Amino acid sequence: MLKNLHYYYYNSLNTLSLAILSTTLSSLFYVISSLTELHHNNVQAHLFIYSGCSPNKYQPNSPFETNLNSVLTSISTSSSQSSYNNFGVGNGTSTPPDSAAYGLYQCRGDLKIADCSACIHSALSQIGLVCPDSYGARIQLEGCLIRYENSNFLGKLDTTVVFKKCSQSTSNDVEFYRRRDDVLADLQGAASFRVSSSGLVEGFAQCLGDLSQADCTSCLADAVGKLKYVCGSAAAVDVYLAECYARYWAAGYYESGGSSEDQIGKTVAIIVGVLAGLAVLVVLLSFLRKVAG
Repeated sequence: MLKNLHYYYYNSLNTLSLAILSTTLSSLFYVISSLTELHHNNVQAHLFIYSGCSPNKYQPNSPFETNLNSVLTSISTSSSQSSYNNFGVGNGTSTPPDSAAYGLYQCRGDLKIADCSACIHSALSQIGLVCPDSYGARIQLEGCLIRYENSNFLGKLDTTVVFKKCSQSTSNDVEFYRRRDDVLADLQGAASFRVSSSGLVEGFAQCLGDLSQADCTSCLADAVGKLKYVCGSAAAVDVYLAECYARYWAAGYYESGGSSEDQIGKTVAIIVGVLAGLAVLVVLLSFLRKVAG
C-alpha cells in the first residue's frame, strides 16, 4: 500500500513538474516574442520614404565639400541632444562663392532622442549613396529628415510637393469621410507636431523647425488641402511638401515613438525574472524528488 502511494505521489510530482515547466516556457516564449515585436516597431523609424538630389555636382576636395562635411558632422553630433537643428558653414564674406553649405535635420515629434539619433545616423549613411557629390540633397525616412543645399533655404516657406503616397485600398463610406475631415481639420491647426484621431481614422502632421508659426500654419493648410484631393478616395494618404508633411490612414493604429531602449530593458528584466523563477523551480522539484525518494 505504501509503495503504491509512493508511486502515485512520484508520478503526480512528475506530472505537476511538467505542467509548471510547460507554463513557464510558454510565458518565456511570449516575452521573447514581445521583445522581437518591440524591435520590429523601432525599426520602422528607419524605413526609407523618398530622396531628392540636385543635378549639379561639386568637385571632390572642393571648399564646398569641406563645409558640407562640417555640416553633416554637426548634424550627427546634435542629433544625440535635440530632435531638430540647422547649420550654415562657410557663409562669410571671405569664403569663395558657392562654397557655403546649409543643412538641417528633424525627427518625428514623437521619437525619443535615442531613436531620433539612430534614425539620423541611418539617414547620414544613405544620403551620400543616393545623392553622390550633389550640391543639394534631402532624404526622408519614416522617422527623420536630412536636407542640405549650397544656398540658404533656412526659414523660407516652400510648399512644393516633393512626395506623395496613396494607398491601393479605397473607401466610399460617408462616415469615413466625416471622420477623415475631422482629423484633417485638427491637423491643420498644428504649430509643430500633432497627432489626431476620430473613430477609425488617424493622422499626424509636422512642420520643419525653421518655419515661423504663421508659415507653419500656411504650409499645413496647403498639405491638408492636398490630402483631400491628390489621391481621390484612398483610405490612406501621405503628402510631403518641402517644409511640412501630413498623413492620415483608416482602420490603423498610431505607433508612438517610445524609447526602444526603455521598452527592451523592461522586457529583458522580465526575461531574467522568468529564468530566475525557472531555476528556483528546478531546484525545488529536485529537492521534492529526493524527499519523495
